Amino acid sequence: MTDVIKGYHAHIYFNEETLTVAESVIAEADQLFDITVGRMHRKPVGPHPEWSCQLAFENDEFAKLIPWLILNRKGLTVFIHPLTQNDLKDHTDFALWMGSIEPLKLDIFQ
Repeated sequence: MTDVIKGYHAHIYFNEETLTVAESVIAEADQLFDITVGRMHRKPVGPHPEWSCQLAFENDEFAKLIPWLILNRKGLTVFIHPLTQNDLKDHTDFALWMGSIEPLKLDIFQ
């Protein structure tokens, strides 16, 4: 089953009060890991109910990045999902959360 996972996204959620914390976590992750950092969206985008920034990474980076995020997310919520070509399942059945579980806007996948 893992051969259908083509990579991962970790979405770091933040708001006005946690913006600088998010910037520091993202900058440090970018320096330490082989990831692609997306834009810092200061509004909800796609299925995400909060401001967010996407970290995209390959399968072999998972075992390094995820433990680091567990210990260094600084209280931020992080939503992690695989890329299997089934967007709905990727964002529901196959998803992982660090911090609070937020209700996603899943209707975009219908």
